[in-house]
Amino acid sequence: MNTDFLVKEQVINALQFRHATKNFDNSKKISEEDFNFILEAGRLSPSSLGFEPWKFLIVQNAELRERLKEVSLGAVSQLDTASHFIIILSRTDVRYDSDYIFKHMKDIQKMPDEIMEFISNALKDTQDARGIINNERALYDWSSKQSYIAMANMMTSAALIGIDSCPMEGFNYDEVENILKEQKLIKGENWKPSVMVAFGYRKEDPKRAKTRRNLDEIIEFV
Repeated sequence: MNTDFLVKEQVINALQFRHATKNFDNSKKISEEDFNFILEAGRLSPSSLGFEPWKFLIVQNAELRERLKEVSLGAVSQLDTASHFIIILSRTDVRYDSDYIFKHMKDIQKMPDEIMEFISNALKDTQDARGIINNERALYDWSSKQSYIAMANMMTSAALIGIDSCPMEGFNYDEVENILKEQKLIKGENWKPSVMVAFGYRKEDPKRAKTRRNLDEIIEFV
């Protein structure tokens, strides 16, 4: 059989399998090997200019999960039952001339000085054109959108190996941020929570099949 067909079929089957799991079977835990695979999918995700403006905060502490439930009404059942629970933090210090941007180019991407200057100027033009260059909230939103790419890759990778997931925005961002700062899990002012995502094994199958609009309703070739 054509191996390309097998790969395509596996991906489509995984996307059909994935659903927003509200209640996980809390007697089943994801193995360290499988969870590392999921995290690696997040780490290898694309980001604008490769700046990786995210951090994956893995919340396994039961007391912290209880506290988060008080300010995360859309995540209560997942906090109770998920094998692994992640809060994705996004950077706010992603302006073209920030220390973080230059340190990342120098230490992680190993760029020579002239390339660093070129990339910084290009990023300045992009951020200026988008009107976000002097807006900390807009810069955070820019980072946050990229964090969703990492989350999506983790969820799809999990589905490929039969692990369920659920993305969540139903929480009070300011209160979650305050709790994380109080616990010294956010240090400084350069991080804010973007989204939560839970992983584990479904307690029961979905009650109905996945529904989506037809392809011809959502695409247009021009």
